[in-house]
This record gives sequence, C-alpha cells and structure tokens, in this order.
Amino acid sequence: MARYDCLSCGACCQNTPENQSEGFAQYIEVDPAAPLWRRPDLVRKLVVRDDDGAAHLRLHPDGRCVALRGRIGARVRCEIYRERPMPCRSVEAGSDLCQRYRRSRGLRV
Repeated sequence: MARYDCLSCGACCQNTPENQSEGFAQYIEVDPAAPLWRRPDLVRKLVVRDDDGAAHLRLHPDGRCVALRGRIGARVRCEIYRERPMPCRSVEAGSDLCQRYRRSRGLRV
C-alpha cells in the first residue's frame, strides 16, 4: 500500500473541481465548536460568511484554503493545524476521501 504524507500533499485543502463547476465558492464550514473561534485574530483573517450566514474558511481565488502554505502535491503546511475545523480533521491520510481529493488534483493515488 502507498504511504500518504499530508505534508507533501494538501489536496484536501482546495475546493473540489465538482464544487467549483457547480458554482460553490465555499468549501470548509467552520462549526460553532471549532477551536478556531478561540482565536479572534485568526477568525478575522480566515473566516468568511456566506449569504446564509454560515462561516467558512476563506479561499484564495484558485480555491485553496488561505491557511495552506506551500504547493499542493509538493510540500505544504497548515497555519491553523491545531485550530482547524472538523471537516479538516475528518480526512485521514490514505483514506478513500484522501484518495478522491488526490485524484481530483491529478496526484498519484
């Protein structure tokens, strides 16, 4: 089985092509219990609200999370790893979901 390293991937940190093609500009919802809310400085920098008022992580125009540093598929790091919301925590390296994100970015699975 292939070894998956999140520090050299980051595929799950970008809005999926399916979402983008359907016009969904938001990606990761920040739930009210997320540790991120304890950091007002990060909330101001990283959280946006959609038309319905739901909080989401801010994305770059290319769909990448603004908390992601580095290049997807090469070397990445998350600036809010300890405070990341539940959807980010739910992706496990090598899981079916991880592999789906990798395929969507053209990375080897």
